Amino acid sequence: MEALATHLDEAAAAWAARLGLPLAGEAEFALQLGEAGLQLVELGPQAPGPVRVDFVEGAQAHRRQFGGGSGQMIAKAVGMQPGVRPRVLDATAGLGRDAFVLASLGCAVTLIERQPLIAALLEDGLARAAADAEVAPIVARMRLLAGNAIELLAAWPEEPPQVIYLDPMFPHRDKSALVKKEMRLFRPFVGDDLDAPALLAAALELASHRVVVKRPRKAPAVAGAKPGYVLEGKSSRYDIYPKKSLGKA
Repeated sequence: MEALATHLDEAAAAWAARLGLPLAGEAEFALQLGEAGLQLVELGPQAPGPVRVDFVEGAQAHRRQFGGGSGQMIAKAVGMQPGVRPRVLDATAGLGRDAFVLASLGCAVTLIERQPLIAALLEDGLARAAADAEVAPIVARMRLLAGNAIELLAAWPEEPPQVIYLDPMFPHRDKSALVKKEMRLFRPFVGDDLDAPALLAAALELASHRVVVKRPRKAPAVAGAKPGYVLEGKSSRYDIYPKKSLGKA
């Protein structure tokens, strides 16, 4: 854990204590706290740049403004219709991009992330976004839970989510698919979601209306129940497991 400015030493120490990270020593990766927030970075001469969660600027801002609104495939996948904005549980939140898109379109979204470092990046990104006047109303519809999704779903204490959304890490054999710096950074920490079939089963048990699984376009479906239908795009697809129709209340 590193602070990139001396006035952030105390806050960095607090993150280190929470996450069980050393404040000094040799490492391949570092969690850094700077003026732009919390970031994860690979150390070394050939390393890509840092990764942080930013819901205010950059790609997320562009998608919020020009992404196609409720015509986007993800919106169709979760069952958005005029007057229908389902309650969504994103059980594999990652950097929160898909959850943010759904929240920006009006859905209340609960995010679950089990990897503590990624959950920390998400928490920090949501906190910074909440301070931005334009984005605050969107992230107000987002709630983060850190922990194992299978366990959290099995002991869900509230009204079941209408839609559960899953985007499990896929075992990549094509090395060119790992070019993205996020993938290069996260795979050592996250690995492949080998428990995706158990997560799908838990999601199907809990969701009241449907489960949606995002997959690479040519990847096999997650083992277990067969999807009812599929929405296919250029590089990815959505396997839909319908349970009940999402109509107006």
